[in-house]
Amino acid sequence: MKNTAHLRLTALFFVAIAFVVSCAVNPVTGKKEFMLMSQNQEKALGASYDPLVIQQFGLYEDEKLQEFITQHGKEMGRISHRPELDYQFRILDSPVVNAFAVPGGYVYFTRGIMAHFNNEAEFAGVLGHEIGHVAARHSAKQYSNQVLAQLGLVLGMVVSEEFRNYSDLASAGLGLLFLSYSRKHESQSDKLGVQYSTAVGYDAHEMANFFQTIQRLQEQSGAGVPTLLSTHPDPGDRFNRVHQLAEKEQMKAQGRDLKVNRESYLRMIDGIVYGEDPRQGYVDGNVFYHPTMRFQFPTPAGWQVVNMPSQVQIVQKDGKAAIIMSLATESSLAEATRAAIAKDSLKVISRRNTRINGNDAVELTADLNENVRLMMTLINYNGVIYKFAGLAGTPDFNTYKPYFTKTFNGFKSLSDPARINVKPERIRIKSVQKDQTLEEALRSFGMPADRLQELAILNGMQLNEGVQKGMLIKVVE
Repeated sequence: MKNTAHLRLTALFFVAIAFVVSCAVNPVTGKKEFMLMSQNQEKALGASYDPLVIQQFGLYEDEKLQEFITQHGKEMGRISHRPELDYQFRILDSPVVNAFAVPGGYVYFTRGIMAHFNNEAEFAGVLGHEIGHVAARHSAKQYSNQVLAQLGLVLGMVVSEEFRNYSDLASAGLGLLFLSYSRKHESQSDKLGVQYSTAVGYDAHEMANFFQTIQRLQEQSGAGVPTLLSTHPDPGDRFNRVHQLAEKEQMKAQGRDLKVNRESYLRMIDGIVYGEDPRQGYVDGNVFYHPTMRFQFPTPAGWQVVNMPSQVQIVQKDGKAAIIMSLATESSLAEATRAAIAKDSLKVISRRNTRINGNDAVELTADLNENVRLMMTLINYNGVIYKFAGLAGTPDFNTYKPYFTKTFNGFKSLSDPARINVKPERIRIKSVQKDQTLEEALRSFGMPADRLQELAILNGMQLNEGVQKGMLIKVVE
């Protein structure tokens, strides 16, 4: 009886797989691949992701830069393996050095990565890499593999008692397997980045050089991880491999004048916002200030603050509690309170109307579920409803409640001109006055000693590297 049940389950499994399997030809390799997501579904998914990405990060408004990435992105999209896609390119208002793509042809660059490129060829290589992810349908392939693996994992747990005993280890193994797939995809996209950037006339050796910048940023932040447990290949490995790929690709393009375009790129990014933009909110001395919306509130000492366009997240260092501040869309406190309760099906324990520093407010305590309790305060300030939620595990709630209360009750108007009139740092492009080292040049422009290494990375150079009279470099003002 037991063997018969196993056979039936196995048969049902393969029938289910046969029902859902779709073999599609990969546009890059020309080979048939197991795929559970159609190209139309990819496009629809990308279109649904795009507004969420914009809401999460916000757009960096710079017409010149936007025209630049759109023009070069469209040109590269036309020579990619999927030229029929309507590629869209965005610059996100984030200081993080990153670029990514979502299905259907949506490609994003942060202003942080745009600030760290030192020529057009570096940008073109990363652009080709991201378009490569789209062209090779990596997101769809990853999705298909994960669905198939989860089906297999569920089957194993049903038919095998021994497998059930080790299901946690099996899940961990699957995680490492998919990291391996991700590295494979990253390596394929590196190859496509070299191919596409060379095809549109850029020197792909510069793409390899940019991986040194990435590696130095990782080392500076302490964010480096072992290659085995990284979804991206090690930057040092990529540096060597991409140089080799560029050499091979350029042998096919003999006689072509491949571009770098350093000076034109640097002049284009002159004035770009560098690092966090305090106009969007900043923390100083355990107080969060928002100079544009003119409010402030205290933050618990030692808690990490993550400021995004849609919300501010403040997380206790051990992850046992969190505060989230966001804006309610409703026009009145009563409506906003009802909506907040209904949205998460909160079980209200207590509720009261109050005033906080001259502003009408509603304060409530509720259970989000049987494990999590929250304190929520909604404040009507200048006609906008600010919603604070402090969450903690129910057994720990009373420990963290004083932190929530101090933060919420500390919300008040901001009127200090010194806090309101802050300006972001911007990259400025300077012409070196004489032959010297990069360090000497940076010091001649008044750059502080404790930021010299940071500025060397920003320039993609070493401090002891020579610069010549008239050469352009980046400084921060």
